[in-house]
Amino acid sequence: MADDARRAVSDLVRAVHRAAPAQEFVPGVTPVTPSGAVLDADDRVALVEAAVDLRIAAVTHAPRFERAFARRLGLRKAFLTNSGSSANLLAVSALTAPQLGERRLRPGDEVVTAAAGFPTTVNPLVQNGLVPVFVDIELPTYNTTVERVAAAVGPRTRGIALAHAMGNPFEAAELAAFARDRGLWLVEDNCDAVGSRYRGELTGHFGHLSTVSFYPAHHITMGEGGCVLTDSLELAGLVEAFRDWGRDCWCAPGEDDRCHKRFDWQLGTLPHGYDHKYVFSQVGYNLKSTDLQAALGLSQLAKLDRFGERRRANWRRLRTELDGLPGLLLPEATPGSDPSWFGFVITVEPGAPFTRRDLQLHLEGRRIGTRLLFSGNLTRQPAYASVAYRVSGTLENSDLVTARTLWIGVHPGITDAMLDHVVDEIGTFVRSRARGRVRGAAPRQARAGSSPRRGTPPRAGGSPRG
Repeated sequence: MADDARRAVSDLVRAVHRAAPAQEFVPGVTPVTPSGAVLDADDRVALVEAAVDLRIAAVTHAPRFERAFARRLGLRKAFLTNSGSSANLLAVSALTAPQLGERRLRPGDEVVTAAAGFPTTVNPLVQNGLVPVFVDIELPTYNTTVERVAAAVGPRTRGIALAHAMGNPFEAAELAAFARDRGLWLVEDNCDAVGSRYRGELTGHFGHLSTVSFYPAHHITMGEGGCVLTDSLELAGLVEAFRDWGRDCWCAPGEDDRCHKRFDWQLGTLPHGYDHKYVFSQVGYNLKSTDLQAALGLSQLAKLDRFGERRRANWRRLRTELDGLPGLLLPEATPGSDPSWFGFVITVEPGAPFTRRDLQLHLEGRRIGTRLLFSGNLTRQPAYASVAYRVSGTLENSDLVTARTLWIGVHPGITDAMLDHVVDEIGTFVRSRARGRVRGAAPRQARAGSSPRRGTPPRAGGSPRG
Protein backbone atom coordinates (compact mmCIF):
# COMPACT_ATOMS: atom_id res chain seq x y z
CA MET A 1 0.00 0.00 0.00
CA ALA A 2 2.79 2.40 0.94
CA ASP A 3 4.67 1.60 -2.29
CA ASP A 4 1.53 2.26 -4.34
CA ALA A 5 1.09 5.60 -2.59
CA ARG A 6 4.70 6.58 -3.30
CA ARG A 7 4.31 5.68 -6.99
CA ALA A 8 1.14 7.77 -7.12
CA VAL A 9 2.98 10.74 -5.62
CA SER A 10 5.84 10.35 -8.11
CA ASP A 11 3.41 10.12 -11.03
CA LEU A 12 1.67 13.27 -9.82
CA VAL A 13 4.97 15.12 -9.55
CA ARG A 14 5.83 14.17 -13.15
CA ALA A 15 2.39 15.39 -14.23
CA VAL A 16 3.03 18.73 -12.47
CA HIS A 17 6.33 19.02 -14.32
CA ARG A 18 4.74 18.29 -17.70
CA ALA A 19 1.97 20.80 -17.02
CA ALA A 20 4.38 23.69 -16.50
CA PRO A 21 3.93 26.12 -19.42
CA ALA A 22 6.75 26.25 -21.95
CA GLN A 23 8.64 29.54 -21.94
CA GLU A 24 8.96 31.07 -25.39
CA PHE A 25 12.12 33.10 -25.78
CA VAL A 26 11.48 36.75 -26.66
CA PRO A 27 14.70 38.69 -27.38
CA GLY A 28 15.07 41.66 -25.08
CA VAL A 29 12.23 40.45 -22.85
CA THR A 30 13.15 36.95 -21.68
CA PRO A 31 16.24 37.03 -19.46
CA VAL A 32 19.42 35.32 -20.66
CA THR A 33 20.88 34.51 -17.28
CA PRO A 34 24.64 34.21 -16.70
CA SER A 35 24.08 31.05 -14.66
CA GLY A 36 21.29 28.81 -13.52
CA ALA A 37 20.28 25.25 -12.77
CA VAL A 38 18.65 23.00 -15.36
CA LEU A 39 16.12 20.83 -13.52
CA ASP A 40 13.89 18.16 -15.06
CA ALA A 41 11.11 15.82 -13.93
CA ASP A 42 13.61 13.30 -12.54
CA ASP A 43 15.04 16.02 -10.30
CA ARG A 44 11.58 16.96 -9.00
CA VAL A 45 10.77 13.35 -8.28
CA ALA A 46 14.09 12.73 -6.54
CA LEU A 47 13.49 15.62 -4.16
CA VAL A 48 9.89 14.73 -3.44
CA GLU A 49 10.60 11.04 -2.89
CA ALA A 50 13.34 11.90 -0.41
CA ALA A 51 10.94 14.28 1.35
CA VAL A 52 8.16 11.67 1.44
CA ASP A 53 10.60 9.24 3.06
CA LEU A 54 11.57 12.00 5.53
CA ARG A 55 15.23 11.84 4.52
CA ILE A 56 16.08 14.92 6.57
CA ALA A 57 19.59 13.96 7.74
CA ALA A 58 22.64 12.64 5.88
CA VAL A 59 22.01 8.90 6.25
CA THR A 60 21.12 7.19 2.95
CA HIS A 61 21.37 9.41 -0.13
CA ALA A 62 24.38 11.37 1.12
CA PRO A 63 26.76 8.39 1.40
CA ARG A 64 25.44 7.05 -1.92
CA PHE A 65 26.26 10.35 -3.59
CA GLU A 66 29.70 10.52 -1.94
CA ARG A 67 30.61 7.08 -3.28
CA ALA A 68 29.24 7.82 -6.77
CA PHE A 69 30.90 11.22 -7.03
CA ALA A 70 34.26 9.93 -5.83
CA ARG A 71 34.09 7.18 -8.48
CA ARG A 72 33.11 9.75 -11.12
CA LEU A 73 36.20 11.83 -10.40
CA GLY A 74 38.45 8.81 -9.89
CA LEU A 75 39.20 9.50 -6.22
CA ARG A 76 38.91 7.34 -3.12
CA LYS A 77 36.91 9.57 -0.80
CA ALA A 78 34.33 12.36 -1.06
CA PHE A 79 32.64 14.24 1.78
CA LEU A 80 29.48 16.26 1.21
CA THR A 81 29.24 19.67 2.85
CA ASN A 82 26.63 22.41 3.03
CA SER A 83 28.44 24.61 0.46
CA GLY A 84 31.51 24.90 -1.73
CA SER A 85 32.79 27.63 0.58
CA SER A 86 32.54 25.22 3.52
CA ALA A 87 34.37 22.64 1.42
CA ASN A 88 37.29 25.05 1.03
CA LEU A 89 37.22 25.79 4.77
CA LEU A 90 37.33 22.07 5.55
CA ALA A 91 40.15 21.38 3.08
CA VAL A 92 42.40 24.06 4.56
CA SER A 93 41.40 23.31 8.16
CA ALA A 94 42.26 19.62 7.72
CA LEU A 95 45.82 20.62 6.84
CA THR A 96 46.19 22.35 10.22
CA ALA A 97 45.48 19.15 12.19
CA PRO A 98 48.08 18.28 14.87
CA GLN A 99 47.99 14.66 13.64
CA LEU A 100 50.00 15.79 10.58
CA GLY A 101 52.96 16.60 12.79
CA GLU A 102 55.61 18.74 11.12
CA ARG A 103 53.61 18.75 7.88
CA ARG A 104 50.71 20.67 9.42
CA LEU A 105 49.99 24.27 8.51
CA ARG A 106 50.50 26.64 11.42
CA PRO A 107 49.43 30.26 11.94
CA GLY A 108 51.81 32.53 10.05
CA ASP A 109 52.61 29.96 7.38
CA GLU A 110 52.20 31.21 3.81
CA VAL A 111 49.99 29.78 1.08
CA VAL A 112 50.32 30.99 -2.52
CA THR A 113 47.07 31.89 -4.24
CA ALA A 114 45.77 34.00 -7.13
CA ALA A 115 44.80 37.61 -6.47
CA ALA A 116 41.85 37.51 -8.89
CA GLY A 117 39.10 35.00 -8.18
CA PHE A 118 36.35 34.14 -5.74
CA PRO A 119 37.07 35.14 -2.12
CA THR A 120 36.22 31.81 -0.50
CA THR A 121 39.26 30.24 -2.12
CA VAL A 122 41.30 32.60 0.03
CA ASN A 123 39.13 33.19 3.11
CA PRO A 124 39.92 29.82 4.75
CA LEU A 125 43.59 30.79 4.76
CA VAL A 126 42.78 33.94 6.71
CA GLN A 127 40.31 32.11 8.96
CA ASN A 128 43.05 29.64 9.90
CA GLY A 129 45.65 32.32 10.63
CA LEU A 130 47.65 31.66 7.44
CA VAL A 131 49.16 34.35 5.21
CA PRO A 132 47.97 34.48 1.58
CA VAL A 133 50.70 35.23 -0.93
CA PHE A 134 48.99 36.78 -3.94
CA VAL A 135 50.24 36.24 -7.48
CA ASP A 136 48.95 37.70 -10.71
CA ILE A 137 47.07 35.88 -13.47
CA GLU A 138 47.62 35.64 -17.21
CA LEU A 139 45.28 36.87 -19.92
CA PRO A 140 43.35 35.48 -21.71
CA THR A 141 43.33 32.24 -19.65
CA TYR A 142 42.67 34.08 -16.35
CA ASN A 143 44.86 31.57 -14.48
CA THR A 144 48.24 31.98 -12.87
CA THR A 145 51.28 29.96 -13.90
CA VAL A 146 53.89 27.66 -12.38
CA GLU A 147 56.50 30.38 -12.92
CA ARG A 148 54.53 32.95 -10.96
CA VAL A 149 53.89 30.50 -8.13
CA ALA A 150 57.55 29.44 -8.02
CA ALA A 151 58.67 33.07 -7.80
CA ALA A 152 56.32 33.62 -4.86
CA VAL A 153 57.67 30.82 -2.66
CA GLY A 154 59.50 32.06 0.43
CA PRO A 155 60.95 30.53 3.60
CA ARG A 156 57.53 30.22 5.28
CA THR A 157 55.57 29.05 2.24
CA ARG A 158 53.87 25.73 2.99
CA GLY A 159 51.11 25.42 0.43
CA ILE A 160 49.28 26.46 -2.73
CA ALA A 161 45.52 27.06 -3.00
CA LEU A 162 44.21 27.79 -6.49
CA ALA A 163 40.91 27.68 -8.37
CA HIS A 164 40.47 26.75 -12.00
CA ALA A 165 39.34 30.07 -13.47
CA MET A 166 35.83 29.98 -14.97
CA GLY A 167 36.17 26.25 -15.68
CA ASN A 168 39.50 26.75 -17.44
CA PRO A 169 42.14 24.53 -15.78
CA PHE A 170 45.33 26.03 -14.44
CA GLU A 171 48.59 24.15 -15.12
CA ALA A 172 47.49 21.47 -12.69
CA ALA A 173 49.90 18.66 -13.54
CA GLU A 174 52.91 20.96 -13.46
CA LEU A 175 51.80 22.65 -10.24
CA ALA A 176 51.15 19.30 -8.61
CA ALA A 177 54.67 18.19 -9.53
CA PHE A 178 56.11 21.48 -8.27
CA ALA A 179 54.23 21.12 -4.96
CA ARG A 180 55.44 17.56 -4.58
CA ASP A 181 59.06 18.51 -5.26
CA ARG A 182 58.94 21.42 -2.79
CA GLY A 183 57.00 19.59 -0.09
CA LEU A 184 54.00 21.94 -0.39
CA TRP A 185 50.33 21.15 0.07
CA LEU A 186 48.09 21.75 -2.96
CA VAL A 187 44.41 22.57 -2.45
CA GLU A 188 42.62 22.42 -5.82
CA ASP A 189 39.44 24.52 -5.90
CA ASN A 190 37.44 22.70 -8.59
CA CYS A 191 34.16 24.48 -7.87
CA ASP A 192 33.86 26.06 -11.33
CA ALA A 193 35.40 23.25 -13.36
CA VAL A 194 33.76 19.88 -12.68
CA GLY A 195 34.18 17.79 -15.83
CA SER A 196 37.14 19.81 -17.14
CA ARG A 197 40.30 17.96 -18.12
CA TYR A 198 43.97 18.87 -18.08
CA ARG A 199 46.50 16.67 -19.87
CA GLY A 200 43.70 14.14 -20.23
CA GLU A 201 42.98 13.96 -16.46
CA LEU A 202 39.83 15.26 -14.80
CA THR A 203 40.36 18.36 -12.71
CA GLY A 204 39.94 17.72 -9.01
CA HIS A 205 42.41 14.85 -9.37
CA PHE A 206 45.63 16.87 -8.93
CA GLY A 207 45.52 18.36 -5.44
CA HIS A 208 46.09 16.69 -2.10
CA LEU A 209 42.51 17.88 -1.54
CA SER A 210 40.00 19.22 -4.05
CA THR A 211 36.71 20.99 -3.57
CA VAL A 212 33.43 21.33 -5.46
CA SER A 213 30.32 23.53 -5.19
CA PHE A 214 26.76 22.47 -5.97
CA TYR A 215 25.24 25.96 -5.83
CA PRO A 216 22.76 26.49 -8.74
CA ALA A 217 25.37 28.38 -10.77
CA HIS A 218 27.60 25.33 -10.99
CA HIS A 219 27.85 22.30 -13.23
CA ILE A 220 25.37 20.24 -11.23
CA THR A 221 23.31 21.48 -8.32
CA MET A 222 21.84 20.47 -5.00
CA GLY A 223 20.50 23.98 -4.41
CA GLU A 224 23.19 24.45 -1.80
CA GLY A 225 26.01 22.04 -1.14
CA GLY A 226 29.64 21.23 -1.74
CA CYS A 227 32.18 18.43 -1.51
CA VAL A 228 35.76 17.74 -0.45
CA LEU A 229 37.61 14.93 -2.26
CA THR A 230 40.93 13.22 -1.72
CA ASP A 231 42.89 10.09 -2.52
CA SER A 232 44.53 10.15 0.92
CA LEU A 233 42.87 8.11 3.65
CA GLU A 234 44.82 10.12 6.22
CA LEU A 235 43.41 13.42 4.95
CA ALA A 236 39.97 11.86 4.48
CA GLY A 237 39.77 11.05 8.18
CA LEU A 238 40.74 14.60 9.10
CA VAL A 239 38.22 16.18 6.72
CA GLU A 240 35.45 13.98 8.11
CA ALA A 241 36.37 14.88 11.68
CA PHE A 242 36.45 18.62 10.99
CA ARG A 243 33.12 18.40 9.12
CA ASP A 244 31.37 16.35 11.81
CA TRP A 245 31.74 18.58 14.88
CA GLY A 246 35.42 17.67 15.28
CA ARG A 247 34.57 14.30 16.76
CA ASP A 248 37.02 11.43 16.75
CA CYS A 249 34.35 8.78 16.10
CA TRP A 250 33.80 7.78 12.48
CA CYS A 251 30.40 6.13 12.91
CA ALA A 252 27.74 7.57 10.62
CA PRO A 253 24.72 9.29 12.20
CA GLY A 254 22.50 6.61 13.72
CA GLU A 255 25.36 4.09 13.65
CA ASP A 256 27.03 2.80 16.82
CA ASP A 257 30.26 0.97 17.63
CA ARG A 258 31.68 0.30 14.20
CA CYS A 259 35.11 0.10 15.85
CA HIS A 260 33.81 -2.45 18.41
CA LYS A 261 35.48 -0.49 21.21
CA ARG A 262 33.11 2.43 21.69
CA PHE A 263 33.52 2.19 25.48
CA ASP A 264 37.13 1.02 25.47
CA TRP A 265 39.11 4.03 24.23
CA GLN A 266 41.66 6.05 26.19
CA LEU A 267 42.13 9.43 24.52
CA GLY A 268 43.43 12.68 25.93
CA THR A 269 42.93 12.94 29.68
CA LEU A 270 39.39 11.59 29.47
CA PRO A 271 38.46 8.60 31.65
CA HIS A 272 39.09 5.22 30.11
CA GLY A 273 36.01 4.06 28.26
CA TYR A 274 34.58 7.55 27.70
CA ASP A 275 31.95 7.15 24.96
CA HIS A 276 33.85 7.48 21.67
CA LYS A 277 30.87 9.24 20.07
CA TYR A 278 31.62 12.19 22.35
CA VAL A 279 35.39 12.34 22.01
CA PHE A 280 36.55 15.36 19.98
CA SER A 281 39.96 15.29 18.34
CA GLN A 282 39.61 18.51 16.29
CA VAL A 283 38.20 21.97 16.87
CA GLY A 284 35.62 21.31 14.19
CA TYR A 285 32.30 22.36 12.73
CA ASN A 286 28.98 20.89 11.65
CA LEU A 287 29.10 21.42 7.90
CA LYS A 288 27.17 18.39 6.67
CA SER A 289 24.50 18.42 3.97
CA THR A 290 21.19 16.53 4.01
CA ASP A 291 19.73 13.56 2.17
CA LEU A 292 17.30 15.90 0.41
CA GLN A 293 20.22 17.69 -1.19
CA ALA A 294 22.02 14.46 -1.97
CA ALA A 295 18.92 12.96 -3.62
CA LEU A 296 18.85 15.90 -6.02
CA GLY A 297 22.60 15.57 -6.51
CA LEU A 298 22.30 11.91 -7.52
CA SER A 299 19.72 12.83 -10.14
CA GLN A 300 21.87 15.69 -11.44
CA LEU A 301 25.04 13.59 -11.53
CA ALA A 302 23.55 11.41 -14.24
CA LYS A 303 23.41 14.51 -16.47
CA LEU A 304 26.91 15.86 -15.80
CA ASP A 305 28.41 14.80 -19.15
CA ARG A 306 25.48 16.18 -21.13
CA PHE A 307 25.61 19.47 -19.24
CA GLY A 308 29.35 19.72 -19.87
CA GLU A 309 28.99 19.19 -23.60
CA ARG A 310 26.36 21.91 -23.82
CA ARG A 311 28.60 24.31 -21.93
CA ARG A 312 31.44 23.57 -24.34
CA ALA A 313 29.21 24.00 -27.39
CA ASN A 314 27.81 27.32 -26.16
CA TRP A 315 31.29 28.60 -25.37
CA ARG A 316 32.65 27.54 -28.78
CA ARG A 317 29.85 29.33 -30.58
CA LEU A 318 30.45 32.58 -28.69
CA ARG A 319 34.19 32.30 -29.26
CA THR A 320 33.72 31.76 -33.01
CA GLU A 321 31.05 34.37 -33.65
CA LEU A 322 32.55 37.14 -31.51
CA ASP A 323 36.04 36.63 -32.88
CA GLY A 324 37.46 39.70 -34.54
CA LEU A 325 35.23 42.28 -32.87
CA PRO A 326 37.46 45.29 -32.16
CA GLY A 327 38.16 46.22 -28.57
CA LEU A 328 37.36 42.81 -27.07
CA LEU A 329 39.90 40.35 -25.69
CA LEU A 330 38.26 36.92 -25.87
CA PRO A 331 39.14 33.96 -23.63
CA GLU A 332 41.39 31.05 -24.51
CA ALA A 333 41.73 27.60 -23.00
CA THR A 334 44.93 26.79 -21.15
CA PRO A 335 47.17 24.73 -23.49
CA GLY A 336 46.61 21.03 -22.93
CA SER A 337 43.16 21.51 -21.42
CA ASP A 338 39.56 20.68 -22.31
CA PRO A 339 37.50 23.00 -20.12
CA SER A 340 33.91 22.45 -19.09
CA TRP A 341 33.33 26.19 -19.07
CA PHE A 342 31.65 28.05 -16.24
CA GLY A 343 31.18 31.24 -18.27
CA PHE A 344 32.45 33.23 -21.24
CA VAL A 345 34.91 35.91 -20.14
CA ILE A 346 35.31 39.17 -22.06
CA THR A 347 37.88 41.87 -21.34
CA VAL A 348 37.47 45.33 -22.87
CA GLU A 349 40.90 46.21 -24.16
CA PRO A 350 42.67 49.43 -23.21
CA GLY A 351 42.07 51.99 -25.93
CA ALA A 352 38.66 50.58 -26.91
CA PRO A 353 36.08 53.32 -27.68
CA PHE A 354 33.88 52.00 -24.86
CA THR A 355 34.27 50.81 -21.30
CA ARG A 356 33.22 47.64 -19.56
CA ARG A 357 30.43 49.61 -17.92
CA ASP A 358 29.19 50.76 -21.34
CA LEU A 359 29.06 47.17 -22.61
CA GLN A 360 27.57 45.85 -19.39
CA LEU A 361 24.77 48.44 -19.32
CA HIS A 362 23.97 47.72 -22.97
CA LEU A 363 23.69 43.98 -22.35
CA GLU A 364 21.74 44.32 -19.12
CA GLY A 365 19.35 46.68 -20.90
CA ARG A 366 18.68 43.89 -23.42
CA ARG A 367 18.06 41.37 -20.59
CA ILE A 368 21.42 39.66 -21.07
CA GLY A 369 22.80 39.00 -17.62
CA THR A 370 26.43 39.83 -16.89
CA ARG A 371 28.76 39.27 -13.98
CA LEU A 372 32.20 40.55 -13.07
CA LEU A 373 35.13 38.19 -12.63
CA PHE A 374 34.12 37.73 -9.00
CA SER A 375 36.23 39.86 -6.64
CA GLY A 376 38.68 41.18 -9.21
CA ASN A 377 41.90 42.00 -7.37
CA LEU A 378 41.13 40.78 -3.84
CA THR A 379 43.69 43.09 -2.28
CA ARG A 380 41.47 46.02 -3.29
CA GLN A 381 38.37 44.65 -1.58
CA PRO A 382 37.38 46.32 1.72
CA ALA A 383 37.25 42.98 3.55
CA TYR A 384 41.02 42.59 3.19
CA ALA A 385 42.04 46.06 4.34
CA SER A 386 43.27 44.71 7.69
CA VAL A 387 44.30 41.22 6.54
CA ALA A 388 47.97 40.23 6.60
CA TYR A 389 49.13 39.11 3.16
CA ARG A 390 52.10 39.29 0.82
CA VAL A 391 52.17 40.20 -2.86
CA SER A 392 54.65 38.57 -5.21
CA GLY A 393 55.50 40.69 -8.24
CA THR A 394 52.87 43.04 -9.60
CA LEU A 395 49.13 42.50 -9.92
CA GLU A 396 48.71 44.35 -13.22
CA ASN A 397 46.41 41.83 -14.86
CA SER A 398 44.36 41.44 -11.69
CA ASP A 399 43.89 45.21 -11.71
CA LEU A 400 42.97 45.13 -15.38
CA VAL A 401 40.36 42.44 -14.71
CA THR A 402 38.97 44.58 -11.89
CA ALA A 403 38.49 47.48 -14.30
CA ARG A 404 37.72 45.84 -17.64
CA THR A 405 36.43 42.26 -17.41
CA LEU A 406 32.96 40.70 -17.33
CA TRP A 407 31.46 37.35 -18.21
CA ILE A 408 28.24 36.02 -19.70
CA GLY A 409 26.57 32.65 -19.46
CA VAL A 410 27.19 29.38 -21.29
CA HIS A 411 25.17 27.12 -18.98
CA PRO A 412 23.01 24.35 -20.49
CA GLY A 413 19.82 26.33 -20.03
CA ILE A 414 20.95 28.77 -22.74
CA THR A 415 19.34 27.96 -26.08
CA ASP A 416 20.49 28.66 -29.64
CA ALA A 417 17.94 31.46 -29.88
CA MET A 418 19.40 33.04 -26.76
CA LEU A 419 22.89 32.82 -28.22
CA ASP A 420 21.63 34.47 -31.42
CA HIS A 421 20.42 37.37 -29.28
CA VAL A 422 23.66 37.61 -27.30
CA VAL A 423 25.87 37.56 -30.41
CA ASP A 424 23.68 40.12 -32.21
CA GLU A 425 23.65 42.53 -29.28
CA ILE A 426 27.40 42.38 -28.60
CA GLY A 427 28.18 42.77 -32.31
CA THR A 428 25.74 45.65 -32.74
CA PHE A 429 27.14 47.47 -29.71
CA VAL A 430 30.82 47.05 -30.63
CA ARG A 431 30.36 47.95 -34.29
CA SER A 432 28.34 51.05 -33.43
CA ARG A 433 31.09 52.29 -31.12
CA ALA A 434 33.76 51.48 -33.69
CA ARG A 435 31.89 53.56 -36.31
CA GLY A 436 31.73 56.42 -33.83
CA ARG A 437 35.50 56.35 -33.51
CA VAL A 438 35.96 56.35 -37.29
CA ARG A 439 33.75 59.46 -37.49
CA GLY A 440 36.14 61.22 -35.15
CA ALA A 441 35.35 60.07 -31.64
CA ALA A 442 38.45 60.28 -29.48
CA PRO A 443 39.53 56.94 -28.03
CA ARG A 444 39.38 56.54 -24.27
CA GLN A 445 42.76 56.66 -22.62
CA ALA A 446 43.80 53.50 -20.83
CA ARG A 447 45.08 53.78 -17.29
CA ALA A 448 48.85 53.68 -17.20
CA GLY A 449 50.15 50.16 -16.82
CA SER A 450 46.80 48.56 -17.55
CA SER A 451 47.63 46.63 -20.69
CA PRO A 452 47.41 42.83 -20.53
CA ARG A 453 50.68 41.08 -19.80
CA ARG A 454 51.24 37.61 -21.18
CA GLY A 455 54.06 35.42 -19.98
CA THR A 456 55.96 38.13 -18.11
CA PRO A 457 57.56 36.59 -15.04
CA PRO A 458 56.60 38.25 -11.77
CA ARG A 459 59.07 40.02 -9.55
CA ALA A 460 60.18 37.83 -6.67
CA GLY A 461 59.64 38.66 -3.05
CA GLY A 462 57.35 41.30 -1.60
CA SER A 463 56.79 42.20 2.01
CA PRO A 464 53.89 41.13 4.23
CA ARG A 465 51.09 43.67 4.54
CA GLY A 466 48.74 44.45 7.40
